[in-house]
Amino acid sequence: MAAETYVNSQITDAVTQSNVTVLAQAPAKAMAVLYQMMAQAIGVSMQNAVANQQSMNTLDAAIVTQGVNLLYSMDTASDAAIVEQTLGDHASAEAIRTLLAAMQAVQPAKGSRRP
Repeated sequence: MAAETYVNSQITDAVTQSNVTVLAQAPAKAMAVLYQMMAQAIGVSMQNAVANQQSMNTLDAAIVTQGVNLLYSMDTASDAAIVEQTLGDHASAEAIRTLLAAMQAVQPAKGSRRP
């Protein structure tokens, strides 16, 4: 019980009890707020991850479409001529041609059997 003052002791006890209640509940309420803030932050980060994944899927589809369009729009005759011109003067290409001709000469004709 509080010391005798000009204020009624029941009033001082009531005020003291309410102050103790506030002080006692403060850590629990602070932790509850902390947990709510953590849950919200994790939820927002998960939403961002899903949104980024959807954006990447959209970009991947666009990249594949552009790649396929590029492959279908290439002029194969001019590309073959450029490759032939590039490899025509190369010593390795000439060695590959000679080796291919030798292999074709050694292979038996179609329909014939090996001994």
